[in-house]
Amino acid sequence: MGIKIKKYVKKEQQLMFPWFPEFDMRGVSVSDEDKKNGSPKHGDMIAINPKNPSDKWLVAEKFFKENYIEAAQ
Repeated sequence: MGIKIKKYVKKEQQLMFPWFPEFDMRGVSVSDEDKKNGSPKHGDMIAINPKNPSDKWLVAEKFFKENYIEAAQ
């Protein structure tokens, strides 16, 4: 039995801010693959779950640049 992969689009905007060296990464999820690639590093972003602000994860710079644009205010 194979896995059927589908494309999805987010319904809401994503809260994010740029990672900076002084930022306390405790509680921020970082994938093993991103760690292998040297993250956290300059250009990476920290995403925040708006319904649970303690839920944060790193978005690598390359993925961010390929998949996100700043929302209109």
